[in-house]
Amino acid sequence: MSVSIPLLVLSNALLVWCAAVGLHQQDDAPMLELNFQSLDYRNTLHWKMQTSTLDTVLFSVQYKIYGDKQWTDVRHCQNISQHRCDLSKETSDPREWYYARVQASSNGVISEWTLSTRFFPQWASLFSPPTLKLNVTEQSIVVRVQAPRTAHRRANGGLIPITKYESVRFRIYLTHDNGEQEQHDIDVCSKELRIVNLKPRTSYCLQAETLVPRRGQVSDRGPMTCVTTP
Repeated sequence: MSVSIPLLVLSNALLVWCAAVGLHQQDDAPMLELNFQSLDYRNTLHWKMQTSTLDTVLFSVQYKIYGDKQWTDVRHCQNISQHRCDLSKETSDPREWYYARVQASSNGVISEWTLSTRFFPQWASLFSPPTLKLNVTEQSIVVRVQAPRTAHRRANGGLIPITKYESVRFRIYLTHDNGEQEQHDIDVCSKELRIVNLKPRTSYCLQAETLVPRRGQVSDRGPMTCVTTP
C-alpha cells in the first residue's frame, strides 16, 4: 500500500536537511573563516562562510583571554546576521592575548564552534595618520599634530590616543608650489612643528603619516591640506 507524504512536510524536511548540509563541512574543515582586523586598537572580528546556503544564518560570538578556561558571550553579538563583531571593549588591553569563536545556526541546526587564531592587539593593530591643524603666517606654518584616537575612553569621556599604548613618531610632508617636497619628523612629545622661511602669497600642501619604529610600520598618508601664506 502506498503512503502519501504531504508536500508541506516534505518541503520542511528538505529545508532542515539543506540547512544541516550548509552548516557542516566534510573532512572536519571549519565552516567559517575568521580573522581579526584592528585599526587604532578598534578590534573587529570578521568571518565568511566556506559553504553557501540560501537560508538565513545567524551567528553568535564568544571570546576569552589566553589562559582562561571559560568563554564569555559577546552580548551584542548573539544571533546576529552580520559577518562581523566589534570586540574593542572586550579586547581593550592591547598587551593581552585573546581568542574568539563563532557558532552559526539556521532552521534549528547549530554548527560547531569555529576558533580564531590567537590575537595580540599590540602587534596586530594598524594605525591611522595623525590629524593636522594649521596656523599660517606670512613666512611660516605652525603644524599641530593630534595622534589617532582609540575606541577606549578616559574617565572624563575623551577618547584615549594610541600613544598611551604605542611609541610612535609622525612624518609631515610639505609640498611647495613647484612640486618640490620636504619632510619633517617629530615625536609625540613635540606635538607641534614650525616650518619657517616660506614665501609670502605662496601655496603649500601638507600630508602626514604615523610611524611605528619598533615594528617598522608606516600608516597610509592622510588627506592633503593646502594653504596659502598671506
